[in-house]
Amino acid sequence: MTSAQLPELSGKAAIVTGASRGIGYGVAEALVRRGDRVCITGRNEDALKEAVERLGADRVIGVPGKAHDEAHQAVAVERTMEAFGRVDFLVNNAGTNPVFGPIADLDLNVARKVFETNVVSALGFAQKTWHAWQKDNGGAIVNIASITGVSASPFIGAYGISKAAMINLTLQLAHEYAPKVRVNAIAPAVVKTRFAQVLYEGREAEAAASYPLGRLGVPSDIGGTAAFLTSEQSDWITGQTLVVDGGIFLNAGVG
Repeated sequence: MTSAQLPELSGKAAIVTGASRGIGYGVAEALVRRGDRVCITGRNEDALKEAVERLGADRVIGVPGKAHDEAHQAVAVERTMEAFGRVDFLVNNAGTNPVFGPIADLDLNVARKVFETNVVSALGFAQKTWHAWQKDNGGAIVNIASITGVSASPFIGAYGISKAAMINLTLQLAHEYAPKVRVNAIAPAVVKTRFAQVLYEGREAEAAASYPLGRLGVPSDIGGTAAFLTSEQSDWITGQTLVVDGGIFLNAGVG
């Protein structure tokens, strides 16, 4: 995006984790397009720099690091406060799914890694943004969960369990952080990203055919939802998990 394509600054600032590509990038792009300034995080420093340049270095900063690293979390929040003077919104998107197979044979160390990245890191970022800004000034948090968190998910069970925990984390934070901060989650179905590629690669048309809306999701679908959940239009919504699934759950009906 060029500066000529961007709206005037909204005066708000956000942190989006795991945002060098995929859903996180789509969320960051949606927030930048409405005028927010954004800090994006990611493990790959080069990919993060490229994302910052594409989004607009005058409005976006990047902080490389691993989401579950508490020192990285602290630096990301500190850098955001230094650069923008505030952190109104947090979008916890960073996640991992390093294993594919039945949980009966799951290496428990892998399970711990999944929970550290997908759940504990989200709590860590939520704690740090709360103390840095939101406790006194308000704001909103959006946790990127998954439909695997509200249904059985064969062969990616550890991921699904972690996303179920993230949905409950959303409830706990929404209750504790009210009325200052609204906390909601988004539960996407399959979105076309490198992260989810194994679920549709080489068979996208077949995979999309099972969706009533006739296609898989794209990052901007989730970006638009996150923008809504951090906007004034959602000021009376908290503790909710919004399923964004192209209608796939409609197929669970009888008949």
